[in-house]
Amino acid sequence: MRLAVKWIMLSAAAAMSAIAGVAGAAGAPASYTADPAQSRLEFVGVQAGAEFKGVFRKFTATIDFAPDALASAHFDVVIDVNSLDTMDKDRDTTMRGSDIFDVARWPTAHYATRSFAKTATGFSAQGALTLRGVTKDVAIEFQFAGAPGKPTLVGTATLKRLAFGVGQGDWKSTEWVDDAAKINFSLVLKPKP
Repeated sequence: MRLAVKWIMLSAAAAMSAIAGVAGAAGAPASYTADPAQSRLEFVGVQAGAEFKGVFRKFTATIDFAPDALASAHFDVVIDVNSLDTMDKDRDTTMRGSDIFDVARWPTAHYATRSFAKTATGFSAQGALTLRGVTKDVAIEFQFAGAPGKPTLVGTATLKRLAFGVGQGDWKSTEWVDDAAKINFSLVLKPKP
């Protein structure tokens, strides 16, 4: 009888440990990194009235998050801006150039959160985005699914490109390219090593 009770207690402890590894112990977030093979960071713009999409092929994301530990949560994302891909070589070359992202001077962008809140549809975070050497506040909206073995973060943000200097010379005008750009992300998370 004692042996059976001990086995049940050990099994329960192992199960609780596994759950904590996915969702974070109460009051403490779990630590993850984005799986680059399964994650996507997309941007959407409007040029001449038509929507175009692109992705950043290379980025890293360190995610400390649990729904019951928002005060301790933190996202840190570093984007290789040179890895942008809109499936149009001429547009990609222009966007990497000095009038748009100027990747020769600013090869990376960085987003770090400051605070989190629960919303009716999931969560929101306030953070700072540094792009082209300019740092501005950017809010994100996201959902977190803490499924065992494959937790995910899916969300969006909207920013004004001209606030970051993304658009110099002829590209400063919003006649052909809208100021607003949308960011969509889908991150498949794995435990941080």
